[in-house]
Amino acid sequence: MQPTSLSRRNFLAGLGASALALPALTDVFGNPIQSDSPNQGRKLGIALVGLGYYSKNLLAPALQQTQNCRLAGIVTGTPSKVEEWKQKYNIPQANVYDYKTFDRIADNKDIDVVYVVLPNSMHEEFVVRAAQAGKHVICEKPMAITPKACQNMIDACKKANKQLAIGYRLHYEPFTKEVMRLGQEKVFGPVKFVESSDGFRSGDPNQWRLKKSMAGGGPLMDVGIYAIQGARYVTGEEPISVTAQFAPKTDPQKFKDVEEAMFWQFQFPSGAMSNSTTSYAAGVERLYASCEKGWFELAPAFGYGPLKGRTSKGPIEQPVVNHQAAHMDGVCKDLLDGKNLPDHITGEEGLRDVKLLEAIYQAAETGRKIQLKS
Repeated sequence: MQPTSLSRRNFLAGLGASALALPALTDVFGNPIQSDSPNQGRKLGIALVGLGYYSKNLLAPALQQTQNCRLAGIVTGTPSKVEEWKQKYNIPQANVYDYKTFDRIADNKDIDVVYVVLPNSMHEEFVVRAAQAGKHVICEKPMAITPKACQNMIDACKKANKQLAIGYRLHYEPFTKEVMRLGQEKVFGPVKFVESSDGFRSGDPNQWRLKKSMAGGGPLMDVGIYAIQGARYVTGEEPISVTAQFAPKTDPQKFKDVEEAMFWQFQFPSGAMSNSTTSYAAGVERLYASCEKGWFELAPAFGYGPLKGRTSKGPIEQPVVNHQAAHMDGVCKDLLDGKNLPDHITGEEGLRDVKLLEAIYQAAETGRKIQLKS
């Protein structure tokens, strides 16, 4: 899995600028460009699909701070939300869709990118439909609930010659990029052990996240993916084996359909080990790495910020940014510049994580160590 590690190092060195230029020297509007030409102040129009908490409270406000993109349209299954969004963000009726009329977005030149912010089980359908409508796509994580669905999404975007990004906002966040650098460049020597955990107390017992048919699982399919990512991007390696355990359910009725909490352990090719926890019953948010000559950590490590970090030599000092704005700006800058998205943000990266999610469940269900394929 060395190419993945190398792509992450290239990302750290060039902050995303190392992506390859597309063969066709045109931007997303079809205008001739040079690979190093500025985007001349253009902003890509983004349509949000799904107007739940994340869209309402984080993505839409962030799109008021972005330099390379803007909120251009909405797609919702709840008609009562439409007027509020139209008035607040000056969205014309022509850029409002529901799930049945969504495919008409193909004829809308105001919208260049579709951001899918729906329950996990719906990601595949709307990513495929967005690609078929001729739009670039950003999809929230986890990418889907099965590897097959992920591959279908990748294939649909490639067939349509459109790019697919996954919502890995932390890859554009300064504290996270710094711990990537510390680990992968072995600033404190080789990484020996990683603790990477994320969990919180879930609220509404009727929420879709507690329904396996919609979420694919419990906290592992939600915030657990941050812990998986943390272990991978600190070491710069792909795990070669995993063991895992389900925690006892303290509220069997609430968690009748999904796990309440889980633990898992990765082994990496270098000999490094990681231990992780995810939970819907208790809060935890930490990324810690013990190295040959020191240590570093983020705590909080995965939330919406501000993140905080320190090392065995002192505090980590980095600028505080809006995570969602940095993520969308980074993706859209590459699109505007006519570049391929860097590997660390693509559907292939999302597929890697979903395969690991599947392996963790398998390890917990069987009680066996699962050997992971490269």
